[in-house]
Amino acid sequence: MNSDSQHPSAIVPPAPAAAASHSRFVQRIRRRYEAELSLLPLGLPDRAAMQALIAALQVQGRPLASALRVARHLVLERLAVHDIEQAAPMKAITEAMTTLAEVTLCAALAQARTEQDEINGPPRDALGEVIEFWVVGMGKLGGRELNVSSDIDLIYAYDDEGQTDGPRKVSAHEYFSQVAKRLYALIGDVTEDGQVFRVDLALRPNGNSGPPVVSLAMLEEYFLVQGREWERFAWLKSRVVAPQQLDVEATPPGQPPARVLQLRSLVTPFVYRRYLDYGVFEGLRQLHRKIREEAQRRAAGRPERANDVKLSRGGIREIEFTVQLLQVVRGGQFPEIRTRSTVKALGRLAARGLMKPATADKLVEAYDFLRRVEHRIQFLDDQQTHCLPAADEDLAWIARSMGLICSQETCQLLDKLCEVRELVATEFDALLHDGQAPKPGGCKGGQCGGPALPIDADEFLEKLPEQLAEAVRRWAQQPRVQNLREESRLRLAKLVGRAAIGVREGECSMDAALRFVDWVEPLLRRESYLALLVERPAVQTRLLRLLGLARWPMRYLMQHPGVIDELADTRLLHERFDGAAFIEDLQGRHDAWARHGEADEEALLDSVRRAHHAEVFRTLVRDVEGRISVEQVADDLSALADATLQCVIGWAWDRLRQKHREQPRFAVIAYGKLGGKELGYGGDLDVVFLFDDEDETDQDNATEIYGAFVRKLITWLTLRTAAGELFDIDTALRPNGNSGLLVTSLASFEKYQTGRGSNTAWTWEHQAITRARFCAGDASLAARFEAVRGQVLTAERDAEALRQEVQSMREKVRAARPVRAGLFDVKHSPGGMMDAEFALQYLILAHSRQHPELLANAGNIALLQRAEGAGLLPAGVGTAAANAYRELRRVQHRARLDEQSTALDEAGQAAQGIAPLRAAVLALWQAVFPAA
Repeated sequence: MNSDSQHPSAIVPPAPAAAASHSRFVQRIRRRYEAELSLLPLGLPDRAAMQALIAALQVQGRPLASALRVARHLVLERLAVHDIEQAAPMKAITEAMTTLAEVTLCAALAQARTEQDEINGPPRDALGEVIEFWVVGMGKLGGRELNVSSDIDLIYAYDDEGQTDGPRKVSAHEYFSQVAKRLYALIGDVTEDGQVFRVDLALRPNGNSGPPVVSLAMLEEYFLVQGREWERFAWLKSRVVAPQQLDVEATPPGQPPARVLQLRSLVTPFVYRRYLDYGVFEGLRQLHRKIREEAQRRAAGRPERANDVKLSRGGIREIEFTVQLLQVVRGGQFPEIRTRSTVKALGRLAARGLMKPATADKLVEAYDFLRRVEHRIQFLDDQQTHCLPAADEDLAWIARSMGLICSQETCQLLDKLCEVRELVATEFDALLHDGQAPKPGGCKGGQCGGPALPIDADEFLEKLPEQLAEAVRRWAQQPRVQNLREESRLRLAKLVGRAAIGVREGECSMDAALRFVDWVEPLLRRESYLALLVERPAVQTRLLRLLGLARWPMRYLMQHPGVIDELADTRLLHERFDGAAFIEDLQGRHDAWARHGEADEEALLDSVRRAHHAEVFRTLVRDVEGRISVEQVADDLSALADATLQCVIGWAWDRLRQKHREQPRFAVIAYGKLGGKELGYGGDLDVVFLFDDEDETDQDNATEIYGAFVRKLITWLTLRTAAGELFDIDTALRPNGNSGLLVTSLASFEKYQTGRGSNTAWTWEHQAITRARFCAGDASLAARFEAVRGQVLTAERDAEALRQEVQSMREKVRAARPVRAGLFDVKHSPGGMMDAEFALQYLILAHSRQHPELLANAGNIALLQRAEGAGLLPAGVGTAAANAYRELRRVQHRARLDEQSTALDEAGQAAQGIAPLRAAVLALWQAVFPAA
């Protein structure tokens, strides 16, 4: 036998089951309302059962106020049994409690309005319509997470001013103030039957000093003028709970209830800003500090209050704050993370990459555990408390009810509680403080041991390295800096001070610090970005490293500063672009906008731009850090363009007034760099638009419909919005060029390209089609386009005439892009990339009929190798040219990243170093176009 099994401490007896009857509250209910208990049918009570119970109690002769209170007691007794004895999920208990609040509030509101109407008549607006009144549930009621002995946080709102039409006319405000009093009496007054819920109105505008009811106009003004940061967290969970309404979150996309949206349209922009709102961190810190100080004050001299599962360190509130902070910061741009439910939000944050999935899972488990403990505490005496009981027998009962042991020798409940709270507190502190304790020696920036210094303080500037101080001094005394809030000038100093420390400690170069200053200067008034970096020191460190590696990232970050948030994602360097996941994420965002009634074109245009910019930036970081090759960069940028086009096609078609079918029979054909999957940063998209619509018998009408669609599509792709630009679109390669139609039927395209009829394509257009491919739209058209492309490439041609035409076109292009004498341009000069491309295009057009391996759009490098393998080039020439092409692309790419010219001094070391590459391309040219 194992010796460990004989040790007394190793023997853990099974925990005896706990009974709901231990609860003194349950005992009271069973004694007093024994006869009424049978009115509630077996099982967890749902809305219908609760409504029937209230009606049954009224039939017995109880007035509504009494019926509501007794119903509440009976429901809680049932929930205690299911929670404690039958292990009902925590969500089932909180949902039932939330439903109880909604049912009782709806019943009370209906009676309150009926009684008030008898006195004053209903209130009406200027159009004679009855004015709506809403009971808005906040906090856990709004989130459908109400605990079993909770108060309910309410706000009363009505939609318009007016007056009543009864015998005693009063203003709408007076009317609804009286309704609110009646409602409170029915729900909150303590009678011989107790109360239904404790009602707290402290979250209303101006708190306890404000009016009990507010109009939407009053609410809007309050949000604009006086709303405080902490109130945004409170309103995040707000929801109309009475009269009975559809929930916006639960409504199918595109069908939100108008009355709810009227209120939500005010609340949403107050809670969620249309930018990354890192400025809210300090507001949450202050709120959390007050709550923690209050919890400590209440626990002073009362050690039993130290175990507060809600307000103490690592308690329920810190999980809620963790979730709400991430939602408020990013929910304005990413509506898919918006939800009132704490558990749902954790899942959505993990899915969005804002939290590690393992962390989200642990916090869900912690939340479930703490909420179940909270329920057990409250079931004891129906008291609104979150502190573990002092009595040993109560503590042991709570432990048993959760499958744990708590005795004089050991208390698994307390051990588990400590473990859970430590996990929660660690995650919460990491969020608010970026997981970093102050570094030893952190005073090197000169701000320790005294008050913080603003960016324009001479004392601060004197402590910076000379070059950095000179760069900062240039703008620190300017009016736009002087007019900043003191808080902003302190933030700037903190950021510049960190950069200075980075230079001194060798963590970043002086060039990086100077580029950082240049980058920050245009953003002085965009305080959210400054706040982001202040709150995320690790992001600033990564940003400084990135700026030190190349110059172009600074330019991109100036155009799209919001993408710096991507540096917070630790997965950034270790993944590659995934087109299917990108489309799925964007569609999820679209659906989230629709659920919230905000799926207008502006929101969608901004969403796709931000998503595209973020993916470009991720690729840029991987590129500059050397994690992916030039070819992989081009592959990912091309795949991103394909996915973006696919997404925008669907969204734009859905909003086309002339659309005649569910999905368009439409294709985007990529040419040029996109066609060859060699797209670079900021590259134009050379595209041709085709349709093949058999459902539309009138082809003229089809052309008109798809023409309108393409115009809309181009607008969606090129329009500059608040989120920036997406693409420049070039359609010059369409049939008949700029004089042709924007969109062409596939049949017409085939005739044009294959030379049937009087209107036929030029040779240079056939050169272009060598790199063309289907990139977005109806996938069923891809094979048809490839068939047309195959016909073009395999057509019989006069080799000598073709050679002359291709050479002639090359000379025209060279004349249009002259290179100054003494310079070698890696793209345009003889021996540059364009020579390799023209030579390959000739080989494809001249020999694809006999060598079908050249038909595939496999990229210039692979096709040059195939041409050599087919015997179309001397041994070694194709391979050498392919390798040279790859290296020239790399040289061009690095030059553009560092904002350097791609035209090199022929006498310089750089040009001489790539002379063998030039020679390899010239050998290819000579092999394909031998001199006469």
